Amino acid sequence: MTRPLGRLAFYVLVAAILLWSVFPFYYATITAFKSGSELFQVSYWPETWRLDNFAAAFRDLPFGRNIANSTLVALLVVAASLGLGVSAAYALGRVRFRGRGLLLGAVLAFSMFPQVAVLAGMFELIRALDLYNNPLGLALSYLLLTTPFTVWVLSTFMRALPVELEEAAAIDGAGPARRLIEIFVPLLAPAMVATGLLAFIAAWNEFLFALTFTLTDDQRTVPVAIALISGASVHELPWGVIMAASVTVTLPLIALVLIFQRRIVAGLTAGAVKG
Repeated sequence: MTRPLGRLAFYVLVAAILLWSVFPFYYATITAFKSGSELFQVSYWPETWRLDNFAAAFRDLPFGRNIANSTLVALLVVAASLGLGVSAAYALGRVRFRGRGLLLGAVLAFSMFPQVAVLAGMFELIRALDLYNNPLGLALSYLLLTTPFTVWVLSTFMRALPVELEEAAAIDGAGPARRLIEIFVPLLAPAMVATGLLAFIAAWNEFLFALTFTLTDDQRTVPVAIALISGASVHELPWGVIMAASVTVTLPLIALVLIFQRRIVAGLTAGAVKG
């Protein structure tokens, strides 16, 4: 009798967690299809499904350009984070030198600084490089958030790879660059997918740097563009348009997670090699 009750309690707990996690997005989705007074009425299924809010998001705002900016910045961040992460992971995970552990700890410590603590210094750097109000400036600033985590995770997986693989490649005459590209990168693919996706999500959702380092509507990313949708008062805010824009920018992330979910699990749990 105890086992069925325990199983029932487990399923109830899972259902409660799913409801807690999914319901806000579900309610935002159905709100995106409402208009007028329906927006302020509590209902869990719209009477009519309207696409007016989605059309208004792209008609009245440079929302398409904002999505393009977010996509460009996120892809640049992923490419740079993985490139730097793999190179640094090879040095920290395979090359022995004094102070390696201290350096790896310092890399992890950099990720613990709050964004606001480095905001002023990063602003001066972006302005000195003439990258203010430029997607390249955002991509550069986001590396401060994504690179430490990427280096730490990939270094952990790099150390777990058999040293015999590298020794065999060295005997065959492969240099460090060739060993890294032809041997380690394929083996690190699950970890790279996991860390790359997390870097993409971090860059896609980042708000503080995007708000500080952009000035014009056509250069802003989607979180800032949505946050700056304004109205004369709280009740006059276009909540339907805000919800439609929020749902639109969330769907790509959900699609990416569903597409790469197996590689994400493999990268975060099983490791780079399977014994």
